[in-house]
Amino acid sequence: MTLSLRFPFAPVLPAAFLAGCACTPSVTAPDVPPALLPPPGQVAFLAALASGVQVYECASKSDGSGAHEWTFRAPEATLTDRSGRVLGRHRAGPTWESTDGSTVVAQVKARDAGPSASAIPWLLLVTTSTTGTGTFGETASIQRVKTVGGVAPAEPCGQANLGKMARVPYSATYYFYRAAP
Repeated sequence: MTLSLRFPFAPVLPAAFLAGCACTPSVTAPDVPPALLPPPGQVAFLAALASGVQVYECASKSDGSGAHEWTFRAPEATLTDRSGRVLGRHRAGPTWESTDGSTVVAQVKARDAGPSASAIPWLLLVTTSTTGTGTFGETASIQRVKTVGGVAPAEPCGQANLGKMARVPYSATYYFYRAAP
């Protein structure tokens, strides 16, 4: 008995499998306040779960008052997909770097306090530069939503701990947008 007799659709399966691989899974954009919507004509193409820390430093206020405050310095996070596969990392810049070497650097365009006062705000960021043609090469906007933790330390910041660094755990979901095809 040949394979085609036992499995009459066997010759069709590889073609169907390959056709399925050519499609990019669709990403559903999150519900966000209007200020956090990307510009018209952009579509979500990637959702990345971030897990890491927000780094703060106890520093002198820039207003010359001699007072001190916790100043945000940088994120340090691993980016994964929903199955746990590592997609890249998030670091100072703010920069997102894919495992394929492509990067996107962005700046904050809008913020919203989000649903929890114990979490860092939700953001809309616009791309200032990209490198490479991989995952992040066409990114135009980024949303940070579903934040947990990451707020500045509750510990007082003063002369006694000036220069101290604090690494506060956080998680968030980042949605990446590009121009619609």
